Amino acid sequence: MISGSVVGLFATTVGGVPKPSVNSIDVETLGIKDEIIRDKKHHGGADKAVCLLTQDVLQQLQDDGHPIVGGSTGENILIDVPFDSLRPGIQIEFREVKLEITMAASPCKTIGDSFINQNFNAISDKKYPGRTRWYARVLVEGTVHQNEQLTINSIA
Repeated sequence: MISGSVVGLFATTVGGVPKPSVNSIDVETLGIKDEIIRDKKHHGGADKAVCLLTQDVLQQLQDDGHPIVGGSTGENILIDVPFDSLRPGIQIEFREVKLEITMAASPCKTIGDSFINQNFNAISDKKYPGRTRWYARVLVEGTVHQNEQLTINSIA
């Protein structure tokens, strides 16, 4: 079991990116309560209810000169855990909420301002394995708070 923490929470009631920082988010089966998702074809729904990014990926991209910051690529939760501890099927437990990683989140031009020369593919798992955001389904609804602890449970 791996422990970590929430280092950023982001949600928008107007849609789009960047998502502003918030102190807590209410996580429901189909997504973040009261959050507006403009592109429901590619975002949101049961298997894409929550978007996560790891602090180490954010830091790697910043070290490469990209102007990415928390919330600028549409993630809801920025977590401080090793990126390589996440993959589809992994469960993440917060104080109240339990998520299961479903898939890598494909990047799109909407997040281009977070990257040098609008190169949003810098966060593509297909082009750069190990640098992506993750989508998760909600197994247990509840509230996630800034700075709370979490555990990652590896499932075979």
